[in-house]
Amino acid sequence: MTTPTPSKSWAEANPGGLFGSVFRGWIQPTLVIALTPPLAVLFWLWATEFDGSVLAFIQQFSVQGLLDLWPSPSWWAVGVIAAWTAVQWLLLVAVPGKKALGPVTPAGEQPPYTLNGVACWAITHVAVVGGTMMGWIRPALIYDRFGEILWTSILLSLVICALLYVKGRVAPTGKDTSISANPIWDYWNGVELHPRMFGVELKQLINCRVSMMGWSVLLLCWAHKQIELTGSLHWAMGVSVGLQVVYLFKFFWWEDGYFRSLDITHDRFGYYLFWGLMAWVPSLYTLATMCLVERTTDISPAVAIAIAIFGLASIAVNYAADRQRQVVRATNGDTTVFGKPPVLIEASYTTEDGEERTSILLASGYWAISRHFNYIAELALAAAWTLPAGFGLLLPWSYVIFLTILLTDRARRDDVRCANKYGADWEKYTAVAKWKMIPGVW
Repeated sequence: MTTPTPSKSWAEANPGGLFGSVFRGWIQPTLVIALTPPLAVLFWLWATEFDGSVLAFIQQFSVQGLLDLWPSPSWWAVGVIAAWTAVQWLLLVAVPGKKALGPVTPAGEQPPYTLNGVACWAITHVAVVGGTMMGWIRPALIYDRFGEILWTSILLSLVICALLYVKGRVAPTGKDTSISANPIWDYWNGVELHPRMFGVELKQLINCRVSMMGWSVLLLCWAHKQIELTGSLHWAMGVSVGLQVVYLFKFFWWEDGYFRSLDITHDRFGYYLFWGLMAWVPSLYTLATMCLVERTTDISPAVAIAIAIFGLASIAVNYAADRQRQVVRATNGDTTVFGKPPVLIEASYTTEDGEERTSILLASGYWAISRHFNYIAELALAAAWTLPAGFGLLLPWSYVIFLTILLTDRARRDDVRCANKYGADWEKYTAVAKWKMIPGVW
Protein backbone atom coordinates (compact mmCIF):
# COMPACT_ATOMS: atom_id res chain seq x y z
CA MET A 1 0.00 0.00 0.00
CA THR A 2 1.28 3.44 -0.92
CA THR A 3 0.81 6.15 1.68
CA PRO A 4 -0.28 9.44 0.13
CA THR A 5 1.78 12.48 0.88
CA PRO A 6 0.09 15.82 1.52
CA SER A 7 -0.04 18.12 -1.46
CA LYS A 8 0.03 21.90 -1.46
CA SER A 9 -2.65 23.46 0.66
CA TRP A 10 -5.87 24.32 -1.12
CA ALA A 11 -4.98 28.01 -0.88
CA GLU A 12 -1.58 27.45 -2.49
CA ALA A 13 -3.14 25.27 -5.18
CA ASN A 14 -5.77 27.92 -5.92
CA PRO A 15 -4.06 31.32 -6.03
CA GLY A 16 -5.95 34.56 -6.36
CA GLY A 17 -5.69 36.34 -3.05
CA LEU A 18 -7.52 35.49 0.15
CA PHE A 19 -11.01 35.82 -1.32
CA GLY A 20 -10.07 33.86 -4.42
CA SER A 21 -8.56 31.06 -2.32
CA VAL A 22 -11.54 30.89 0.02
CA PHE A 23 -13.98 30.92 -2.88
CA ARG A 24 -12.20 28.20 -4.82
CA GLY A 25 -11.23 26.13 -1.80
CA TRP A 26 -14.40 26.14 0.28
CA ILE A 27 -17.31 28.09 -1.18
CA GLN A 28 -17.08 27.05 -4.82
CA PRO A 29 -17.09 23.25 -4.33
CA THR A 30 -19.70 23.50 -1.57
CA LEU A 31 -22.04 25.50 -3.79
CA VAL A 32 -21.55 23.15 -6.74
CA ILE A 33 -22.13 20.05 -4.61
CA ALA A 34 -25.29 21.60 -3.17
CA LEU A 35 -26.78 22.98 -6.39
CA THR A 36 -25.96 20.52 -9.16
CA PRO A 37 -27.95 17.49 -7.89
CA PRO A 38 -31.33 19.29 -7.88
CA LEU A 39 -30.45 21.08 -11.13
CA ALA A 40 -29.83 17.74 -12.88
CA VAL A 41 -33.32 16.59 -11.87
CA LEU A 42 -34.85 19.91 -12.89
CA PHE A 43 -33.45 19.46 -16.41
CA TRP A 44 -35.40 16.20 -16.62
CA LEU A 45 -38.56 17.76 -15.15
CA TRP A 46 -38.48 20.74 -17.50
CA ALA A 47 -37.99 18.51 -20.54
CA THR A 48 -40.62 15.87 -19.72
CA GLU A 49 -43.27 17.64 -17.62
CA PHE A 50 -43.19 21.18 -19.04
CA ASP A 51 -42.46 20.56 -22.75
CA GLY A 52 -38.97 22.01 -22.37
CA SER A 53 -40.27 25.37 -21.10
CA VAL A 54 -38.62 26.75 -17.97
CA LEU A 55 -41.04 29.70 -18.17
CA ALA A 56 -44.01 27.33 -17.91
CA PHE A 57 -42.42 25.76 -14.83
CA ILE A 58 -41.99 29.17 -13.21
CA GLN A 59 -45.57 30.21 -14.01
CA GLN A 60 -47.01 27.01 -12.56
CA PHE A 61 -44.58 26.71 -9.67
CA SER A 62 -45.68 25.67 -6.22
CA VAL A 63 -43.70 23.88 -3.54
CA GLN A 64 -46.29 21.13 -3.26
CA GLY A 65 -46.47 20.76 -7.02
CA LEU A 66 -42.68 20.38 -7.21
CA LEU A 67 -42.69 17.79 -4.43
CA ASP A 68 -45.40 15.84 -6.22
CA LEU A 69 -43.35 15.72 -9.41
CA TRP A 70 -39.99 15.06 -7.74
CA PRO A 71 -38.84 11.46 -8.30
CA SER A 72 -38.10 9.02 -5.50
CA PRO A 73 -35.09 6.71 -5.38
CA SER A 74 -35.82 3.00 -5.60
CA TRP A 75 -34.17 -0.37 -5.28
CA TRP A 76 -35.30 -1.10 -8.83
CA ALA A 77 -33.21 1.86 -10.03
CA VAL A 78 -30.27 0.67 -7.92
CA GLY A 79 -30.57 -2.67 -9.69
CA VAL A 80 -30.62 -1.05 -13.14
CA ILE A 81 -27.51 1.04 -12.36
CA ALA A 82 -25.69 -1.91 -10.78
CA ALA A 83 -26.56 -4.24 -13.66
CA TRP A 84 -25.42 -1.73 -16.29
CA THR A 85 -22.14 -1.16 -14.43
CA ALA A 86 -21.57 -4.90 -13.99
CA VAL A 87 -22.18 -5.60 -17.69
CA GLN A 88 -19.76 -2.88 -18.76
CA TRP A 89 -17.16 -4.12 -16.26
CA LEU A 90 -17.55 -7.68 -17.59
CA LEU A 91 -17.13 -6.53 -21.19
CA LEU A 92 -14.08 -4.45 -20.26
CA VAL A 93 -12.29 -7.37 -18.58
CA ALA A 94 -13.53 -10.23 -20.82
CA VAL A 95 -13.52 -8.89 -24.38
CA PRO A 96 -10.05 -9.24 -25.99
CA GLY A 97 -8.21 -6.03 -26.71
CA LYS A 98 -4.79 -4.52 -27.10
CA LYS A 99 -3.04 -3.54 -23.89
CA ALA A 100 -1.78 0.02 -23.72
CA LEU A 101 -0.10 2.36 -21.27
CA GLY A 102 -1.32 5.88 -20.68
CA PRO A 103 0.90 8.98 -20.57
CA VAL A 104 3.47 9.31 -17.80
CA THR A 105 1.83 10.78 -14.70
CA PRO A 106 3.39 13.53 -12.54
CA ALA A 107 4.65 10.79 -10.20
CA GLY A 108 6.27 8.93 -13.11
CA GLU A 109 3.74 6.10 -13.45
CA GLN A 110 1.86 4.87 -16.53
CA PRO A 111 -1.67 3.53 -15.99
CA PRO A 112 -2.56 0.40 -18.04
CA TYR A 113 -5.68 0.19 -20.22
CA THR A 114 -7.43 -2.41 -22.36
CA LEU A 115 -8.36 -1.11 -25.83
CA ASN A 116 -11.51 -3.04 -26.63
CA GLY A 117 -13.93 -0.11 -26.83
CA VAL A 118 -15.16 -0.68 -30.39
CA ALA A 119 -15.97 -4.34 -29.74
CA CYS A 120 -17.73 -3.48 -26.47
CA TRP A 121 -19.69 -0.71 -28.22
CA ALA A 122 -20.81 -3.15 -30.92
CA ILE A 123 -21.79 -5.87 -28.44
CA THR A 124 -23.75 -3.40 -26.30
CA HIS A 125 -25.65 -1.82 -29.18
CA VAL A 126 -26.38 -5.09 -30.96
CA ALA A 127 -27.75 -6.46 -27.68
CA VAL A 128 -29.99 -3.42 -27.12
CA VAL A 129 -31.28 -3.18 -30.70
CA GLY A 130 -31.58 -6.93 -31.14
CA GLY A 131 -33.27 -7.39 -27.77
CA THR A 132 -35.75 -4.65 -28.64
CA MET A 133 -36.58 -6.14 -32.04
CA MET A 134 -37.11 -9.58 -30.46
CA GLY A 135 -39.35 -8.09 -27.80
CA TRP A 136 -37.09 -9.15 -24.94
CA ILE A 137 -36.47 -5.63 -23.65
CA ARG A 138 -38.38 -2.34 -23.76
CA PRO A 139 -35.91 0.60 -23.83
CA ALA A 140 -38.78 3.10 -23.54
CA LEU A 141 -39.16 1.96 -19.94
CA ILE A 142 -35.90 3.80 -19.15
CA TYR A 143 -37.49 7.02 -20.41
CA ASP A 144 -40.66 6.37 -18.40
CA ARG A 145 -38.71 5.88 -15.18
CA PHE A 146 -35.68 8.03 -15.91
CA GLY A 147 -36.38 10.50 -13.10
CA GLU A 148 -36.29 7.63 -10.64
CA ILE A 149 -33.05 6.30 -12.15
CA LEU A 150 -31.45 9.74 -12.27
CA TRP A 151 -32.25 10.69 -8.66
CA THR A 152 -31.07 7.29 -7.44
CA SER A 153 -27.81 7.65 -9.40
CA ILE A 154 -27.30 11.13 -7.95
CA LEU A 155 -27.69 9.95 -4.36
CA LEU A 156 -25.55 6.86 -4.93
CA SER A 157 -22.84 8.98 -6.49
CA LEU A 158 -22.68 11.29 -3.49
CA VAL A 159 -21.99 8.27 -1.30
CA ILE A 160 -19.52 6.67 -3.71
CA CYS A 161 -17.57 9.93 -3.97
CA ALA A 162 -17.13 9.79 -0.18
CA LEU A 163 -15.89 6.20 -0.47
CA LEU A 164 -13.43 7.25 -3.19
CA TYR A 165 -12.17 9.97 -0.86
CA VAL A 166 -11.64 7.43 1.94
CA LYS A 167 -9.98 4.96 -0.43
CA GLY A 168 -7.60 7.65 -1.64
CA ARG A 169 -6.56 8.47 1.90
CA VAL A 170 -6.41 4.91 3.27
CA ALA A 171 -5.51 2.64 0.34
CA PRO A 172 -4.44 4.60 -2.75
CA THR A 173 -3.60 2.68 -5.90
CA GLY A 174 -0.38 4.51 -6.73
CA LYS A 175 1.76 7.52 -5.95
CA ASP A 176 -0.38 10.09 -7.78
CA THR A 177 -2.41 11.22 -4.80
CA SER A 178 -3.23 14.65 -3.47
CA ILE A 179 -4.41 15.45 0.04
CA SER A 180 -4.91 19.01 1.25
CA ALA A 181 -6.00 20.60 4.50
CA ASN A 182 -9.48 21.04 3.03
CA PRO A 183 -11.63 17.85 2.95
CA ILE A 184 -14.39 19.62 0.99
CA TRP A 185 -11.92 20.45 -1.74
CA ASP A 186 -10.53 16.91 -1.75
CA TYR A 187 -14.04 15.42 -1.97
CA TRP A 188 -14.80 17.71 -4.90
CA ASN A 189 -11.44 17.47 -6.66
CA GLY A 190 -10.60 13.87 -5.78
CA VAL A 191 -7.59 12.35 -4.06
CA GLU A 192 -6.37 9.81 -6.63
CA LEU A 193 -5.47 10.47 -10.24
CA HIS A 194 -5.77 6.85 -11.44
CA PRO A 195 -7.61 4.67 -8.90
CA ARG A 196 -7.91 0.96 -9.71
CA MET A 197 -10.41 -1.56 -8.35
CA PHE A 198 -11.78 -4.93 -9.48
CA GLY A 199 -8.93 -5.30 -11.98
CA VAL A 200 -9.72 -2.15 -13.98
CA GLU A 201 -8.79 1.52 -14.07
CA LEU A 202 -11.87 3.20 -12.63
CA LYS A 203 -11.67 6.19 -14.95
CA GLN A 204 -11.88 3.90 -17.97
CA LEU A 205 -14.76 1.90 -16.49
CA ILE A 206 -16.88 4.81 -15.27
CA ASN A 207 -15.96 7.49 -17.80
CA CYS A 208 -15.70 5.53 -21.01
CA ARG A 209 -17.93 2.52 -20.48
CA VAL A 210 -20.61 3.28 -17.88
CA SER A 211 -21.10 6.95 -18.77
CA MET A 212 -20.22 7.42 -22.46
CA MET A 213 -21.66 4.03 -23.45
CA GLY A 214 -24.68 4.84 -21.31
CA TRP A 215 -25.13 8.17 -23.10
CA SER A 216 -25.38 6.34 -26.43
CA VAL A 217 -27.84 3.74 -25.13
CA LEU A 218 -30.02 6.40 -23.46
CA LEU A 219 -30.42 8.04 -26.86
CA LEU A 220 -31.75 4.75 -28.23
CA CYS A 221 -34.21 4.66 -25.33
CA TRP A 222 -35.44 8.18 -26.17
CA ALA A 223 -35.85 7.17 -29.83
CA HIS A 224 -37.74 4.01 -28.88
CA LYS A 225 -40.10 6.02 -26.67
CA GLN A 226 -40.95 8.33 -29.56
CA ILE A 227 -41.68 5.36 -31.80
CA GLU A 228 -44.02 3.99 -29.10
CA LEU A 229 -45.81 7.34 -28.81
CA THR A 230 -46.11 8.25 -32.50
CA GLY A 231 -45.61 5.03 -34.38
CA SER A 232 -42.52 6.36 -36.19
CA LEU A 233 -39.19 8.09 -35.69
CA HIS A 234 -39.26 11.78 -36.55
CA TRP A 235 -36.58 13.26 -38.79
CA ALA A 236 -35.58 15.60 -35.93
CA MET A 237 -35.11 12.73 -33.50
CA GLY A 238 -33.36 10.57 -36.09
CA VAL A 239 -30.72 13.12 -37.03
CA SER A 240 -30.12 14.20 -33.40
CA VAL A 241 -29.69 10.62 -32.19
CA GLY A 242 -27.75 9.59 -35.28
CA LEU A 243 -25.12 12.31 -34.97
CA GLN A 244 -24.56 11.59 -31.29
CA VAL A 245 -24.29 7.84 -31.78
CA VAL A 246 -21.75 8.34 -34.60
CA TYR A 247 -19.81 10.77 -32.39
CA LEU A 248 -19.81 8.28 -29.51
CA PHE A 249 -18.71 5.46 -31.81
CA LYS A 250 -15.86 7.73 -32.88
CA PHE A 251 -15.05 8.20 -29.20
CA PHE A 252 -14.50 4.46 -28.75
CA TRP A 253 -12.60 4.21 -32.03
CA TRP A 254 -10.30 6.90 -30.64
CA GLU A 255 -10.35 5.69 -27.02
CA ASP A 256 -6.56 5.40 -26.84
CA GLY A 257 -6.28 9.10 -27.68
CA TYR A 258 -8.83 10.01 -25.02
CA PHE A 259 -6.49 8.62 -22.38
CA ARG A 260 -4.26 11.60 -23.16
CA SER A 261 -7.01 14.15 -22.58
CA LEU A 262 -7.21 16.52 -19.62
CA ASP A 263 -9.98 14.45 -17.99
CA ILE A 264 -7.71 11.45 -17.73
CA THR A 265 -4.22 12.89 -17.33
CA HIS A 266 -4.90 15.80 -15.00
CA ASP A 267 -8.34 15.74 -13.35
CA ARG A 268 -8.55 13.60 -10.24
CA PHE A 269 -11.34 11.12 -9.61
CA GLY A 270 -13.64 12.91 -7.21
CA TYR A 271 -17.04 14.60 -7.34
CA TYR A 272 -16.06 16.78 -10.28
CA LEU A 273 -15.56 13.72 -12.48
CA PHE A 274 -17.44 10.83 -10.90
CA TRP A 275 -20.68 12.60 -10.06
CA GLY A 276 -20.57 14.41 -13.38
CA LEU A 277 -20.25 11.13 -15.26
CA MET A 278 -23.02 9.36 -13.34
CA ALA A 279 -25.54 12.22 -13.14
CA TRP A 280 -24.61 15.26 -15.24
CA VAL A 281 -23.93 13.31 -18.45
CA PRO A 282 -27.23 11.36 -18.51
CA SER A 283 -29.19 14.46 -17.51
CA LEU A 284 -27.63 17.34 -19.44
CA TYR A 285 -25.84 15.64 -22.32
CA THR A 286 -29.00 13.88 -23.53
CA LEU A 287 -31.24 16.88 -22.83
CA ALA A 288 -31.66 18.24 -26.38
CA THR A 289 -32.80 14.82 -27.61
CA MET A 290 -34.97 14.26 -24.53
CA CYS A 291 -36.85 17.45 -25.42
CA LEU A 292 -37.71 15.92 -28.81
CA VAL A 293 -39.32 12.71 -27.51
CA GLU A 294 -42.87 14.00 -27.05
CA ARG A 295 -42.71 16.89 -29.54
CA THR A 296 -45.42 16.72 -32.20
CA THR A 297 -43.74 19.01 -34.75
CA ASP A 298 -40.94 17.79 -37.00
CA ILE A 299 -38.37 19.12 -39.47
CA SER A 300 -38.31 18.40 -43.18
CA PRO A 301 -36.09 15.68 -44.69
CA ALA A 302 -34.06 18.36 -46.51
CA VAL A 303 -33.34 20.22 -43.26
CA ALA A 304 -32.45 16.94 -41.53
CA ILE A 305 -30.03 16.02 -44.33
CA ALA A 306 -28.40 19.47 -44.19
CA ILE A 307 -27.96 19.18 -40.43
CA ALA A 308 -26.56 15.66 -40.83
CA ILE A 309 -23.98 16.86 -43.38
CA PHE A 310 -22.92 19.71 -41.09
CA GLY A 311 -22.71 17.38 -38.09
CA LEU A 312 -20.80 14.64 -39.90
CA ALA A 313 -18.34 17.23 -41.23
CA SER A 314 -17.79 18.43 -37.65
CA ILE A 315 -17.13 14.86 -36.52
CA ALA A 316 -14.69 14.34 -39.40
CA VAL A 317 -12.75 17.50 -38.58
CA ASN A 318 -12.72 16.66 -34.86
CA TYR A 319 -11.40 13.17 -35.59
CA ALA A 320 -8.86 14.41 -38.13
CA ALA A 321 -7.46 16.95 -35.68
CA ASP A 322 -7.18 14.44 -32.85
CA ARG A 323 -5.68 11.79 -35.14
CA GLN A 324 -3.16 14.26 -36.54
CA ARG A 325 -1.66 14.76 -33.11
CA GLN A 326 -1.99 11.09 -32.19
CA VAL A 327 -0.08 9.92 -35.28
CA VAL A 328 2.67 12.47 -34.67
CA ARG A 329 3.12 11.15 -31.13
CA ALA A 330 2.98 7.49 -32.20
CA THR A 331 5.62 7.99 -34.91
CA ASN A 332 7.70 10.42 -32.87
CA GLY A 333 7.21 12.97 -35.64
CA ASP A 334 8.19 10.67 -38.51
CA THR A 335 5.08 11.46 -40.56
CA THR A 336 3.51 14.26 -42.57
CA VAL A 337 0.91 16.86 -41.63
CA PHE A 338 -1.10 18.32 -44.49
CA GLY A 339 1.49 16.74 -46.82
CA LYS A 340 4.50 18.34 -45.14
CA PRO A 341 6.89 17.34 -42.35
CA PRO A 342 5.35 18.40 -39.04
CA VAL A 343 6.60 21.43 -37.12
CA LEU A 344 7.61 20.04 -33.75
CA ILE A 345 8.81 21.61 -30.54
CA GLU A 346 10.59 19.35 -28.08
CA ALA A 347 9.52 20.26 -24.56
CA SER A 348 11.33 18.97 -21.51
CA TYR A 349 9.88 18.53 -18.04
CA THR A 350 10.65 16.85 -14.73
CA THR A 351 8.29 14.42 -13.00
CA GLU A 352 7.84 14.32 -9.24
CA ASP A 353 10.30 11.44 -8.99
CA GLY A 354 13.01 13.73 -10.38
CA GLU A 355 13.30 12.09 -13.80
CA GLU A 356 13.87 14.32 -16.82
CA ARG A 357 11.48 13.58 -19.69
CA THR A 358 10.53 15.12 -23.03
CA SER A 359 7.34 15.56 -25.03
CA ILE A 360 6.86 16.68 -28.60
CA LEU A 361 4.39 19.49 -29.26
CA LEU A 362 2.78 19.64 -32.71
CA ALA A 363 2.82 23.21 -34.04
CA SER A 364 1.50 22.67 -37.56
CA GLY A 365 -1.65 21.41 -39.25
CA TYR A 366 -4.82 21.99 -37.25
CA TRP A 367 -2.72 22.64 -34.18
CA ALA A 368 -1.11 25.73 -35.67
CA ILE A 369 -4.56 27.22 -36.28
CA SER A 370 -5.21 27.13 -32.54
CA ARG A 371 -3.94 25.17 -29.54
CA HIS A 372 -7.38 23.63 -28.93
CA PHE A 373 -8.73 23.50 -32.46
CA ASN A 374 -10.61 20.24 -31.76
CA TYR A 375 -12.84 22.12 -29.31
CA ILE A 376 -14.23 24.23 -32.16
CA ALA A 377 -15.37 21.09 -33.98
CA GLU A 378 -16.90 19.71 -30.77
CA LEU A 379 -18.94 22.86 -30.27
CA ALA A 380 -20.08 22.80 -33.90
CA LEU A 381 -21.17 19.18 -33.51
CA ALA A 382 -23.10 19.89 -30.29
CA ALA A 383 -24.89 22.70 -32.10
CA ALA A 384 -25.68 20.33 -34.99
CA TRP A 385 -27.45 17.71 -32.87
CA THR A 386 -29.33 20.48 -31.02
CA LEU A 387 -30.54 22.26 -34.18
CA PRO A 388 -33.43 19.78 -34.70
CA ALA A 389 -34.96 21.16 -31.47
CA GLY A 390 -35.12 24.62 -33.07
CA PHE A 391 -34.71 28.00 -31.40
CA GLY A 392 -38.09 28.38 -29.74
CA LEU A 393 -36.81 27.23 -26.34
CA LEU A 394 -33.51 27.80 -24.55
CA LEU A 395 -33.51 24.52 -22.57
CA PRO A 396 -32.42 22.22 -25.44
CA TRP A 397 -29.40 24.49 -25.93
CA SER A 398 -28.27 24.05 -22.31
CA TYR A 399 -25.61 21.50 -23.25
CA VAL A 400 -24.15 23.77 -25.95
CA ILE A 401 -23.97 26.62 -23.41
CA PHE A 402 -22.43 24.35 -20.78
CA LEU A 403 -19.94 22.87 -23.26
CA THR A 404 -18.82 26.35 -24.34
CA ILE A 405 -18.09 27.27 -20.73
CA LEU A 406 -16.47 23.89 -20.02
CA LEU A 407 -14.15 23.90 -23.04
CA THR A 408 -13.21 27.54 -22.58
CA ASP A 409 -12.23 26.81 -18.98
CA ARG A 410 -10.50 23.59 -20.01
CA ALA A 411 -8.43 25.43 -22.63
CA ARG A 412 -7.42 27.98 -20.02
CA ARG A 413 -6.52 25.32 -17.42
CA ASP A 414 -4.59 23.27 -19.95
CA ASP A 415 -2.54 26.29 -20.98
CA VAL A 416 -1.71 27.07 -17.34
CA ARG A 417 -0.75 23.44 -16.69
CA CYS A 418 1.44 23.24 -19.80
CA ALA A 419 3.11 26.58 -19.03
CA ASN A 420 4.01 25.30 -15.55
CA LYS A 421 5.11 21.93 -16.90
CA TYR A 422 7.19 22.98 -19.91
CA GLY A 423 8.28 26.52 -19.02
CA ALA A 424 10.27 28.23 -21.78
CA ASP A 425 9.51 25.42 -24.24
CA TRP A 426 5.81 26.22 -23.94
CA GLU A 427 6.56 29.85 -24.80
CA LYS A 428 8.25 28.62 -27.99
CA TYR A 429 5.12 26.65 -28.84
CA THR A 430 2.70 29.51 -28.17
CA ALA A 431 4.82 31.78 -30.34
CA VAL A 432 3.86 29.52 -33.27
CA ALA A 433 0.34 28.47 -32.18
CA LYS A 434 -0.75 31.90 -30.99
CA TRP A 435 -4.46 31.34 -30.38
CA LYS A 436 -5.93 29.29 -27.54
CA MET A 437 -9.08 28.22 -29.33
CA ILE A 438 -10.74 30.64 -31.78
CA PRO A 439 -8.27 32.11 -34.32
CA GLY A 440 -8.20 35.88 -34.27
CA VAL A 441 -10.38 36.06 -31.15
CA TRP A 442 -8.92 34.08 -28.23
